[in-house]
Amino acid sequence: MADKVLMKGNEAIAEAAIMAGCNFYFGYPITPQTEVAAYMAKRMPKIGGTFLQAESEVAAINMCIGVASTGKRVMTSSSSPGVSLKAEGISYMAGCDLPALIVNVQRGGPGLGGIQPSQSDYFQAVKGGGHGDYHLFVVAPASVQEMVSLTAHAFNVAEKYRVPAMLLADGTLGQMMEPVVLDNITVEEHDKSWALTGTKMEREHNVINSLSMLPEELEQWNIDRFKRYEAMEEQEPMWEEYEMEDAEVCVVAFGISSRVSKNAIMAARAKGLKVGMIRPITLWPFPKKVLRAAADKVKAFVTVEMNMGQMFEDVELATRCLKPVLKCNRTGGCIPTPEHVLSVIEDAFNVGGEQ
Repeated sequence: MADKVLMKGNEAIAEAAIMAGCNFYFGYPITPQTEVAAYMAKRMPKIGGTFLQAESEVAAINMCIGVASTGKRVMTSSSSPGVSLKAEGISYMAGCDLPALIVNVQRGGPGLGGIQPSQSDYFQAVKGGGHGDYHLFVVAPASVQEMVSLTAHAFNVAEKYRVPAMLLADGTLGQMMEPVVLDNITVEEHDKSWALTGTKMEREHNVINSLSMLPEELEQWNIDRFKRYEAMEEQEPMWEEYEMEDAEVCVVAFGISSRVSKNAIMAARAKGLKVGMIRPITLWPFPKKVLRAAADKVKAFVTVEMNMGQMFEDVELATRCLKPVLKCNRTGGCIPTPEHVLSVIEDAFNVGGEQ
């Protein structure tokens, strides 16, 4: 059995990125993700990599665009307001078809909000966040171990499809410590003939660009990009099913909310209530097919999230509103308790009540 190491979530992300081949990190400190940058500041010089604390989040994301253009693996990290500042650069990166990893360890909002954990950047992550037609590949870990595995996976998928990826965590996961295994990371090799590596006058020039003054050309770029997104929606959704074999009510939760939900489900089962959970691991592409299939079997859904009900809308869309969807949520940096989740589960068995 592989040795386990006790690590904080933020530090596990950084070490996993290094093991996945990331030799470039650009960022700016903000609570509750600052340990990612602090860890990179210590480790990068030791491996011959590059760490740079940029003068702002805007500068950091644009530095990532430069490195990503060369085909090298690069990462930046921030927390909610900082990711908003990166949004224009992320859109440019998507428009240039560049792979990179953006880490968001979420805090409460909007605005400066607070430094407590939140999941209120769901819309920002899965609906684009910047301007234009694009998607990010978005993964949502629920443990420190998944912070390791999904960091590496996000790099691999980003390169496979030439898209930016986002690891969407929260302050609880970023700050908690758990035992992790670090030697099970797979680094995939993908075609990088598009990269700016210098032609040496031996090949055609590559051009990395998101600007077109010809409407028809820009339209075709978007159409071609969405063909890749369609392939991702078929091949890349990830989810966990928990106690769904005989479930009459399905909880849908991601990240730290899913861990709270498991405790509530165990308590519900102890009371004879047949409850299960579908946990989206990829928030985009969203696991729509498995939720649609569940809608044929259960009488109701309960979404558990630390926002005002953002994923709630995607669950309704995925299930075509075939069954009621009840909302169990806290916001502002508050975490739902198992007792709160259990109370909404009990309400879901009375599907004639308010949704």
